Amino acid sequence: MWQRLLRKAGAPTVRLHDARHTAATLLLAQGVPARVVMELLGHSQITLTLGTYTHVVPELAREAAARMGDALLGQRCASVSGPFAR
Repeated sequence: MWQRLLRKAGAPTVRLHDARHTAATLLLAQGVPARVVMELLGHSQITLTLGTYTHVVPELAREAAARMGDALLGQRCASVSGPFAR
């Protein structure tokens, strides 16, 4: 059914698992809390979600640091980029 839907949409052939992985990565990169992503994916433990998607965590850590700078200093570091950069 998944492959048929892809063909109908004119999308490239990918495994359903790959689409799931992409969705989780995009959600985390957009700042959706890992706990929410965990529940959407149906993982029973947050360690599974974080262990699988650790490549997203450094970007989120940089963003968190930039937000702290905003809160403390009232300005954004010029080197910060990402979905929340101003």
